[in-house]
Amino acid sequence: MGATKTLEFTVKHNSLAKYAKALAHPARIAILQLLAKKQTCICGDIVDEIPLSQSTVSQHLKELKDAGLIKGDIEGAKVCYCIDDKEWKAAQQSLNKLFDSFKGNCC
Repeated sequence: MGATKTLEFTVKHNSLAKYAKALAHPARIAILQLLAKKQTCICGDIVDEIPLSQSTVSQHLKELKDAGLIKGDIEGAKVCYCIDDKEWKAAQQSLNKLFDSFKGNCC
């Protein structure tokens, strides 16, 4: 596979792309909505709410955690996941700047 050339772009471009990649699957959107609604969640609860297997949900949680949008704390044999407030706000600001940069009337 060819190089992605991410180093050719700014830190802000790469950061926004990281968030966009994490948001680019409906299961991850559903997980984020669930976590936002519940404020905290044990992984087993997520599996009960999302129509996917435990291993698939775990992969989606990993993607969200790698992007920094969620964080997880080990409580005994389970991991509790929640929204990472700081990164969530940074993602919101980055996405808002992108969408606000378009002033309309193109073409």
